[in-house]
Formats: sequence, structure tokens, C-alpha cells
Amino acid sequence: MFRPLTRRSVRIPLSRKFATSSVEPTFVAERNAVKHHAQETSDLWRKISIYVCIPALLIAGVNAYNLYTAHQEHVAHELAAQSEEDDETPEYPYQNIRTKNFFWGDGDKTLFWNEKVNKHKE
Repeated sequence: MFRPLTRRSVRIPLSRKFATSSVEPTFVAERNAVKHHAQETSDLWRKISIYVCIPALLIAGVNAYNLYTAHQEHVAHELAAQSEEDDETPEYPYQNIRTKNFFWGDGDKTLFWNEKVNKHKE
């Protein structure tokens, strides 16, 4: 069954009937158009990255720094105005429960204890 097909395919020389000379200039023109478009697009995104993204990041960084410094000034002002007697933080019975001392420091403060934030009433 396959023998006649194989004999015929061996006898007929292989030729590329779909390739003609008229297709080549069209293909080259399309490739040049794609290359030109890619160059223009990459230049556009390079300009967007340099002239838009980098300044936007710098402006956002300056804004974040200004907000941070304003917040730190506010916190410092609040801490200066607050005294130990005026402490409005309630002491709940479930806070600062120690069944056994910690093995670091004085044994009464947790590992991440912060004197400015955490309150410990005896």
C-alpha cells in the first residue's frame, strides 16, 4: 500500500512550489516595518521610563519622607505632652500575665518590649 507512494515520492524531485520571487520583497518590507515599529516603541518606553517614572518615584519618595518627618514630630509632641500620671491606657487583667520569668533581661519584659509603646504597671 505504501510502496507506490514511496516510489513516486522518490522519483519526483523535491521542489518548493510555494516560494516565488514576488513574495520576498513583501516579506522584507514587512520585516522592516516590524523592525521600525519595534525601534519606535522601545524609544517611547525608554523616554517614558526616564522622563516620567523616575521623576514620579523621586516625588513620591520626597512626599513619603515629608509625611514620615511630620508623623515623627507629631509623635514626639504627643510623648512630650503625655505624662505618666495622665496615662489613659487601661490595665486589663489579661495583660502582662507572667507564670514564669523570661530568661533575658530582667525577666519581666517580652523579647520585643518597647518602652515608648508598651506600658507595664506593677
